[in-house]
Amino acid sequence: MRKIILFGILALLLVAAWFIGTGSYSDGDRAGTISKLSHRGYVFKTWEGVLNEGGYSGETGTLTPRYWEFSVSESKDSVIVKLQKALSTGERVTLKYEEKFFQFPWNGDSKYFLTDVQFIQPVRQLQAPVQVLPQIDSSKTDSVKTIK
Repeated sequence: MRKIILFGILALLLVAAWFIGTGSYSDGDRAGTISKLSHRGYVFKTWEGVLNEGGYSGETGTLTPRYWEFSVSESKDSVIVKLQKALSTGERVTLKYEEKFFQFPWNGDSKYFLTDVQFIQPVRQLQAPVQVLPQIDSSKTDSVKTIK
């Protein structure tokens, strides 16, 4: 009986450790331009990057950049290719991410792990509509008479 209880407790601890190690606390999106992407690590290689979200300071009235650090697993090849393209072209992207419970040394330098990258379509400039005036045929107009 004691072995069964001990085995049950051990199984619960293993499930809890697995959930904390692989589960995510939250998920979301962030938009901006990629300003850094590097391949780091001695034994466990991960991709580490920085997203420049831009920003405006209401207190000083100036533009102040906000940076957000993220990690990408080595196994996410399609995400890495999209990040490299965004870095080289300077295009704005939306990063989809998951926030992990804890940062483990073998997972990367941040708790935010990317799951997808989407390119933002450039905003088209709105132009005022062109007003086309009708042409006046001078041969059909009556001559103007001046009165003295």
